[in-house]
Amino acid sequence: MSRKWPVVGLGLAVLWLFIRGVTPATVVGETAIGLGVGLPLAYGLRRFYTDTLALSALARAVPYALRYLAVFLRELVTANVEVAYRVLSPSMPIDPDVIAVPLRVESDAAVTTIANSITLTPGTLTMDHDTETNTLYVHAIAGETDAVVAPIRTWEDYAIRIFDEDVSPTDPAPPARSGSRGGRRE
Repeated sequence: MSRKWPVVGLGLAVLWLFIRGVTPATVVGETAIGLGVGLPLAYGLRRFYTDTLALSALARAVPYALRYLAVFLRELVTANVEVAYRVLSPSMPIDPDVIAVPLRVESDAAVTTIANSITLTPGTLTMDHDTETNTLYVHAIAGETDAVVAPIRTWEDYAIRIFDEDVSPTDPAPPARSGSRGGRRE
């Protein structure tokens, strides 16, 4: 176990480097700025998160986070091409639908990560999360339930490992339901 705020501070410094888009000539200065702002900020806000961090749990989560990111990027490119094709080809059917996707993950961080991934993918939008049934309501430009739910289940399998959920990726997922038109739920 180690203190968590230095790890958060380093993460903020790395995020700063990505935001700034550093070059080899500016990397040292921008790293100093990132650390100079990130570490004090993380220290000042340390009461808002746990004091310690299990480095072994973090090390176990990193490979799954990278896989999650790879699957997300693949879906992002695929969805962009599909939406562009639908825009450029007026004969391509647009059959929007709302799909209820019950989730196995329960932590707020895992649900939020999946919901944001859905919304960031063109052609889909997370409309609502029902906390009682742990169900996301997803609006899709083409209401093909299996095509919409498959990447969500893959993201969920990785999120189970990343966020150390109590369920297993091998547990059966609840079936998704196609909603009624116009945003009304079943």
